[in-house]
Amino acid sequence: MNEDPRTDEGLMLAYRDGDGAAFEVLYGRWRGPLYRYFLRQCAHAGQADEFFQDVFIKVIGAATNYEPTARFSTWLFRIAHNHLVDHWRKLGREPLDPLPVDEDGNDCELDPPAPESTVPERQMEQKQLGEALMAAIASLPQVQRESFLLAEEGDLTLEEIASIVGVGRETIKSRLRYAMARLRTLMEPWR
Repeated sequence: MNEDPRTDEGLMLAYRDGDGAAFEVLYGRWRGPLYRYFLRQCAHAGQADEFFQDVFIKVIGAATNYEPTARFSTWLFRIAHNHLVDHWRKLGREPLDPLPVDEDGNDCELDPPAPESTVPERQMEQKQLGEALMAAIASLPQVQRESFLLAEEGDLTLEEIASIVGVGRETIKSRLRYAMARLRTLMEPWR
């Protein structure tokens, strides 16, 4: 399904015009990145899945008025960001710094699939590296983590991230620079 050659914007326009299959392709393309964005922001698989579904319900609701004034990913992650802001505001508190979890909501059980020929020592090293990276990302201050995840999961530009979170481009550039510096420091033992 993700092999459809149309752009995300083209798919959304096709969906707006009644092509249900176009929505399925979009959903498939963005399921992983959007879910991981939420999972790494709230560290609870059930809540991440609920947020993901809420955002796609908003996408469906907004389809009739959709106009590609920005990349689809920018539009989608703006909806996601606003959903998180509304969630934290409703709770009357700031976002929590989540513990690293895998996509099933288990604490740091990141064991990436390894080829059959891989030796057990290499598999253990890869698992430990994944856990270290997830812990490093989780340790970032919330604004740095969000900027990093929008850049990595959403493949968004500095301008797009700035537009989504409502700050200047230079602020996002700084947040990403600090996030990358911290991640490099924390991951130094793995070099």
